[in-house]
Amino acid sequence: MTRLDIDGLAWSFEPRSPTARWLLREVDLHVASGEFVGLIGPNGSGKTSLLRCAYRATEPDKGQVRLDDDDLWQRTSRWCAQRIAVVLQEFPQDFGLTVHDVVSMGRTPHKGLFEGDTPHDAQLIVEALGQVGLVSSAAHAFATLSGGEKQRVLLARALIQQPQLLILDEPTNHLDPRYQLELMQYLRSLGLSILASFHDLNLAAAFCDRLYVIDGGRIVANGTPEQVLTPSVLHKVFGVEALVDRHPLHAYPRITWITR
Repeated sequence: MTRLDIDGLAWSFEPRSPTARWLLREVDLHVASGEFVGLIGPNGSGKTSLLRCAYRATEPDKGQVRLDDDDLWQRTSRWCAQRIAVVLQEFPQDFGLTVHDVVSMGRTPHKGLFEGDTPHDAQLIVEALGQVGLVSSAAHAFATLSGGEKQRVLLARALIQQPQLLILDEPTNHLDPRYQLELMQYLRSLGLSILASFHDLNLAAAFCDRLYVIDGGRIVANGTPEQVLTPSVLHKVFGVEALVDRHPLHAYPRITWITR
């Protein structure tokens, strides 16, 4: 099992400028082994920037990002790709690739330069497509899929990396309610260390062990959904009043935004 530790992280477009605007400041965030942690905050708060630092796409100007006891920036990108899988909001250019082709790319960090798919790889691809309900679409062109189907393909690609840490940026953004719930239930069942950003706070409340709230590039609250999703925190961060009560069937908070 793997843990993620982010300590004292700061990042700016112009870190050496005396007028630098720090997009991330003094960020501490921790994901324990097997823990599902959610990152929430308003648009422009720094969620995606923080995730990019967490999966070694953007090097922070200050602080550390460690996977267990390894500093990511003291390791190669290949080493990180063998341990961290990422599912982003935007879809990659497909260049005419099929669904099978896109999913198989998840095995790349584990292969040599000219090494092809092994029988084990082929089995993993079939299993991953089955897990996201797209076995029958393996030969379809990726470009022809709906947004929700593309999101599920990218999750399958991440899964066959066999990661120790899974990072997701708005994983349910393109999915209808059925697949949102199925995806979240499936992610919970994996037992992986997971860090995911959310706009849907009710989904975050239902499935995350802990939440971090980011606003203006700083972590302003963290804890269990019950500790974090309070009317005062929500009003301060999102600028909207909310009714927070208990879900009628489960023991987690339910948020109803109040319109005036």
